[in-house]
Amino acid sequence: MKQLLILVSAVVMMTSCNSKKRMAEIKSIQEARDKAIASLNDCDKRTADLRAQLSTQTTDLDSKTKQVGDLQAQIDYLKKTNTNLLDRMSDLSIVSKSGAESIKKSLETLNEQTKYTNNLNASIQRKDSINLALVMNLKRSLDDINDQDVQVEVKKGVVYVSISDKLLFRSGSYDITPRAETVLGKVAKVVNDHKDLDILVEGHTDIVPISTAAIKDNWDLSALRATSVVRTLQTKFGVQPSRMTAGGRSEYAPKDDNTNSAGRQQNRRTEIIITPKLDQFFNLLSNGQAGK
Repeated sequence: MKQLLILVSAVVMMTSCNSKKRMAEIKSIQEARDKAIASLNDCDKRTADLRAQLSTQTTDLDSKTKQVGDLQAQIDYLKKTNTNLLDRMSDLSIVSKSGAESIKKSLETLNEQTKYTNNLNASIQRKDSINLALVMNLKRSLDDINDQDVQVEVKKGVVYVSISDKLLFRSGSYDITPRAETVLGKVAKVVNDHKDLDILVEGHTDIVPISTAAIKDNWDLSALRATSVVRTLQTKFGVQPSRMTAGGRSEYAPKDDNTNSAGRQQNRRTEIIITPKLDQFFNLLSNGQAGK
């Protein structure tokens, strides 16, 4: 009887140990499953973001393709007109001297307009190529930064780097945080490689008013924050001050709805806008006007 009790006890203990081991294995499997599900959800989110970016870039490419098509149509029309005028000049015996001179001037004007159209077309294609290279370089450089804190996109033909205020500044302050200096350093490295481009820094706020001894209102806060970013780019990362402009836009250029906290958070941002030098465009327009 005593031996039977010992045997039963041993079986119970072995069963208990096996049960605990089995429970530990189940818990380990559940934890692994939870991690896999979380990883899959994160992958789905990144895939959705990439699809949205691709859709935006495709729309922009379609628009540029239409512009190129319109310019090509203008060139074809000018070539056709040019050919017609040459045909008319083939028999100058019936054209007066003043008429021939008028035709000659018309041809010169058409040639100048064709040259201007070709130059404009080439400039648009070059600008689009530069923008694409900038976006790729910036996204590669900022790959380790949360997409919600830093967004890079092309709008209105120029590159925008939008940085949230929670990354750049403490609430109600215009002092750059140490973490923000890392981000600005990465942006500076890219823009320093493209010295033929200018940088416009715009500060933006939400509609919540502010008034302190150092800051009068949201106009003041947005301008001071833009100035802080420009000063940091200049003094710590060597961006030429002659290339930069700082401006505050207060609450009047919102990115999202100001009636809820999520929208207001999106609106509190600083945008670094990378643009072609304006004098290059003025020269191009002047040359085009001279050819008319």
